[in-house]
Amino acid sequence: MNENIGQYWNKFTQHWKQLSRAQKITAIGTLVLVMLTIGIVSYNFSKTEYALAYTNLQPSDAAAIKSYLDGAKIPYQLSEDGKSIGVPRSEVANVKLAVESQGLNKTGNVGYGAFDQNSTFGTTDKEFNVRYVNAVQGELQQLINSNNAVNSSKVLINLPEETVFLPKGTDKPQASASVVLDLKPGYTLDQAKIDTMYNLVSHSVQDLPIENITISDQNGELLEYSQGKTKNTSANLVAEHFQINNQFKNDVQKNVQQMLGAILGRDKVIVQVFSTMNFDQTNTKQQLVTAPNEVDQRGLEISVQELQKNYNSDGGAGAAGVPGTGQTDVPGYPGANNAGTAESEELQRTVNYEVNRITNDIVAAPYVVKDLTINVGIEPPDPVDPNSLTPETVAAVQQILTNVVRAALADSDQPLTDEDLAQKISVFPHTFARTVEEEAGNSNTMLLYGGLGGLALALLGVGGYMLMRRRKARQEAEEFDAAEPAKVEFPTIDMDSVTNDNQVRKQLETLAKKKPEEFVNLLRTWLADE
Repeated sequence: MNENIGQYWNKFTQHWKQLSRAQKITAIGTLVLVMLTIGIVSYNFSKTEYALAYTNLQPSDAAAIKSYLDGAKIPYQLSEDGKSIGVPRSEVANVKLAVESQGLNKTGNVGYGAFDQNSTFGTTDKEFNVRYVNAVQGELQQLINSNNAVNSSKVLINLPEETVFLPKGTDKPQASASVVLDLKPGYTLDQAKIDTMYNLVSHSVQDLPIENITISDQNGELLEYSQGKTKNTSANLVAEHFQINNQFKNDVQKNVQQMLGAILGRDKVIVQVFSTMNFDQTNTKQQLVTAPNEVDQRGLEISVQELQKNYNSDGGAGAAGVPGTGQTDVPGYPGANNAGTAESEELQRTVNYEVNRITNDIVAAPYVVKDLTINVGIEPPDPVDPNSLTPETVAAVQQILTNVVRAALADSDQPLTDEDLAQKISVFPHTFARTVEEEAGNSNTMLLYGGLGGLALALLGVGGYMLMRRRKARQEAEEFDAAEPAKVEFPTIDMDSVTNDNQVRKQLETLAKKKPEEFVNLLRTWLADE
């Protein structure tokens, strides 16, 4: 066995000695690379890949899960803060099922499960009340923590003592509760979710009105209940109006900046917008009466009454009264009719019309743009020459801004002429002032580009120089090869293979006949040697 190993070793050393230096370095490098690859692959396949099974654990839950993993002999990784536990990726599902089946992850809140784990036999009333309050607090914490924005919560409930008799003139004591929320970074609670938490706590505890509940976040900011309270205070209204005005102004400024920046260049335009808004809410009530028949302006006939009276009298039938206006006279009394019979006719027509009665209750929106001013600064194509910005470009920008202002003030009920709109717009060309940081950044950029350009030129120069040098060396070698005379190869005669002079003479004669030039060269060589 040792002899075989020695033979193989000798063959390897002989073969190794025959290799050049470059071949030896290549072989050693290849061997090292193969060994490293094998080691890395083996390490990756042999190491245990962990995956997070639980995060943001409470200390009690983390301790319970850790005890279970130790008893089950499952490897795990515990974070530095003790809130996250990682297990092998293949065991994540099994660990979660086992932990949930045993009720180990309670998010720090026991809830009503405390009564299942521990017997209440032999417990006093005070101990039972304390355990009951803790259970209610735990259940509320579990419900609140189910919100995606809540990381954890702490609930403290104060229940009044139950008494058989109440002091005269006093109301029944009520419970109170305090809740502190630990919100996740980047999450916020809207008013609807806050109101839901208030109702959740109020309905979970007996005799707990909403006004006895306090909810705050981890920063101590109070989260108030909105329903049933007057939220529109003066400060809130001012803040709301300021926010609405700023949002409108920022939207107009952003839209104008984007549009002009796409046309003239993003860094070539500066837009500034000022706006004022009218937040007065107007209630108007209109009572309109219109005719259904708009052509004749007549209503609908709902009832018609016609009366017709005919009178016939004989002139000689009786004495007529004395017409007149004296003290004994009767005004309008018919006088004597000497003409014979008299006839009279009376026609009376009463028509009742129905018209349209319209009542409009108009509530005007309290968000109307009262005034809008837009100032735009444009950097000319040539920053040194402000006249390089053409008047056509300025006129086009002014027309765009005029349309924006006209559309924004359309509901303001202001008679705006073109001159009025032109006064609300300002477009001016000017060279932009650069800050020190921008100038430093531009100079650094120029230096970087200059350095890269110089390096590229240097590389091109070195490459060109090496190429020219190599070409020149090649030309010199070709010229040297062309100048060097070709070495004459002389024929040789093997004198050792011949035995007598006749054979030598025959070979010389044959060479002289077939190749006279070589025969002459051979003679010259012999003469030169002698």
